[in-house]
Amino acid sequence: MKILQTVKKIPGGLMVVPLLLGILINTFFPQVLNIGGLTTALWGSGAASTGIAITCFCVGTQINIRQAGEVLKRGSVLLLAKFAAGAFIGILIGYVFGLGGVLGISALAIVSAVTNSNGGLFISLCGTYGDSEDVGAQSLLAVNDGPFLTMIAFGASGLADIPLINLVAAVLPVVVGMILGNLDRDIADYLEPGSSILIPFFAFCLGAGISVENLFAGGLEGIILGVLCVGWSGLFCILADRFINRRPGYAGAAVASAAGNCVATPALIAAAAPEMAPYVERASVQCASAVVVSVILVPIL
Repeated sequence: MKILQTVKKIPGGLMVVPLLLGILINTFFPQVLNIGGLTTALWGSGAASTGIAITCFCVGTQINIRQAGEVLKRGSVLLLAKFAAGAFIGILIGYVFGLGGVLGISALAIVSAVTNSNGGLFISLCGTYGDSEDVGAQSLLAVNDGPFLTMIAFGASGLADIPLINLVAAVLPVVVGMILGNLDRDIADYLEPGSSILIPFFAFCLGAGISVENLFAGGLEGIILGVLCVGWSGLFCILADRFINRRPGYAGAAVASAAGNCVATPALIAAAAPEMAPYVERASVQCASAVVVSVILVPIL
């Protein structure tokens, strides 16, 4: 059976197929992933972070230290483009229609979903279609995890609490890998396959943390939010990747998703800005739906 070749024919198949399998199993047979032992260690949702971290380390070994400036450039361009896309449309809708937004989608939901991005999805797609500098850009894109950029977009950046150690922790695997790979090219050669081997594993684990129920909980509004996130931020990020980074645009498309942690962002924002509280519950389920929609659409994009 040509299973691997068939999967590779699907856009982003090495990421999408395991991820969808993880979603389906977590939806219909969640107990299978939680029996403990090595099974949960390999396929449980908690294993995703470890797989992503190892992949980042392997990717770091492939970055020539003389090209570190290129990593910073690409990462900062994508980060700013993603932020600009979410902040612009969210604040514009909030200004025109009020905080309640339009079509039942609040400005809070829009900014929370669109300014975030799924780091695991970005790494896997850039590992397939881009190069090590594209993948290394995730060390900067990690800044958009959580409520930090959303708070800035709403003019509440002074209330954001992002400990420096959290930023260091996000970057360290790539940095250490880069140092070792440049000190000894044999290490870089040895770990080169690791950049792609782990993708199906952590993709399944990411899916194991998502349920199809999330898609239905957000209803049509959540689906619209997911499409908006991918289409609107994808437009910004692809153009920035092509015309500023002078790249084909794969990395710009790969960053167009909504991250799983954006589901918690509305509540965190409301804790700092009480006027957002009435919109938190609906925004949270819409964001959850947008996450599912975006992980399906981004690889196709």
